[in-house]
Amino acid sequence: MTTLTKKLGPTRDIATLVEIMRVLRAPGGCPWDRDQSFATIAPYTIEEAYEVASAIEEQDFASLPGELGDLLFQAVFHAQMAAEAGLFDFGDVIEAVTAKMIRRHPHVFGGEDAKQTAEDQKAYWERLKAEERKAKAQTGVLDDVPSALPALVRAEKLQKRAASVGFDWNNVDHVLEKLAEEAREVVEAPTQEDRAEELGDLLFVIANLARHLKVDPEAALRSANAKFTRRFRHIEATLVARGSSPTAASLEEMEALWQDAKAKGIK
Repeated sequence: MTTLTKKLGPTRDIATLVEIMRVLRAPGGCPWDRDQSFATIAPYTIEEAYEVASAIEEQDFASLPGELGDLLFQAVFHAQMAAEAGLFDFGDVIEAVTAKMIRRHPHVFGGEDAKQTAEDQKAYWERLKAEERKAKAQTGVLDDVPSALPALVRAEKLQKRAASVGFDWNNVDHVLEKLAEEAREVVEAPTQEDRAEELGDLLFVIANLARHLKVDPEAALRSANAKFTRRFRHIEATLVARGSSPTAASLEEMEALWQDAKAKGIK
């Protein structure tokens, strides 16, 4: 145990968190932490972001500070590994994000008209992002859409980016027509490989439909997952109260309980 860790207690000082990470990675620290790399830590970073989202979705605000702390620690972890490699440090991370926020809000920090609408601001951000891509020599419209995003989220972002240069359906009716076409192609696909491809096309169009309807497809699917979970738990609980279980019940019995959950307003 280091002198630092002997003296530590809960703190609001970000510098202490940075120092804890340095000690964990230093000789005499934690073997597991020392063995990690950007690639091995990245999945944990994604997992922590989802745990933040879950706490918010469940309105578990008692747990949210801890989940946000875990996510912040991921940023500190990556910055420490970068510092050891001579790439950048946590101060550079803070400087980069503060510079970006100031640059992207000139109506707040630059003396410009502070009464822009939210739509005006979104349009400005898109223009600024295009300039930033150009400065990074990212000439393609889709260049900086992260490949590691969840597939549904990335589909929506790819479509939004393509739409910014006019590659888009004119209205939602055209999207619905395409949706019906892709659904038919899934049914008519002759092989499993073809079915997988056509199903991917169908999901891609569904993401596009969500964008046209101004619905976040990932949030919509998460909500549907949560609703399914609550209704299925009603089925389980009712069956247990009857001395039964899902494995012992018939499909007809479980379907009746599903309809009962809907009738009772379980959403």
